[in-house]
Amino acid sequence: MRSTLKKTFNLGAFLLILYASYLLILLSLPYIYFEKHVDFLETKQLIYHIKVWRASFYIHVFFSPIVILSGLFQFNKRILRNRKKIHRWLGKAYVFTVLFVSGPSGFIMGLYANGGRITQTSFTILSALWILFTFIGYKKIRKGKVDSHVKWMLRSYALTLSAVTLRFYAYLFDVFNIDLSPRETYAVLAYISWIPNLIVVEMYVRSKWFKGYVEVK
Repeated sequence: MRSTLKKTFNLGAFLLILYASYLLILLSLPYIYFEKHVDFLETKQLIYHIKVWRASFYIHVFFSPIVILSGLFQFNKRILRNRKKIHRWLGKAYVFTVLFVSGPSGFIMGLYANGGRITQTSFTILSALWILFTFIGYKKIRKGKVDSHVKWMLRSYALTLSAVTLRFYAYLFDVFNIDLSPRETYAVLAYISWIPNLIVVEMYVRSKWFKGYVEVK
């Protein structure tokens, strides 16, 4: 019974993240023409001229679905057990992208985030932890510490999914008509987009459900 429940939960989570990745790709499409007045960019007109921010924005937007998908398939047990080369290549792509592309670009975007210092602090901490956890996970597998590697990569992926949870909570705020100013709303979203993710993952890696999750030789 517990095994069936776990498999059902894992499949449901996999399909949900896959669908969320599809939605992120759709959200990225309006930006492929690099037009100034498009969706989110309407709120960034005062800083759009800053080249480092503009480059970071487009890099982050276009690479986010790639990071989410490459990370998602790393936790697929069929690939872990039977397609270890695919797992390693996906892992390398994920680590490289987080450490050198999406992580740094996210950090720069965080410095200019809407909502002032409170929001900026959240997104810069998020990006710094994302890079740190990914690097630690990479170092653990290099030392052959598989369980520790998986735990740190789960923490890293929890932060990757902040792109999804932020939009999910924003949708809920809209549905339930939460009575906050736009500045206050964005500040709250900035923190709940990633802190609950880490709490859930931390509970999981310390639970009985996490027991030798993988065995990579």
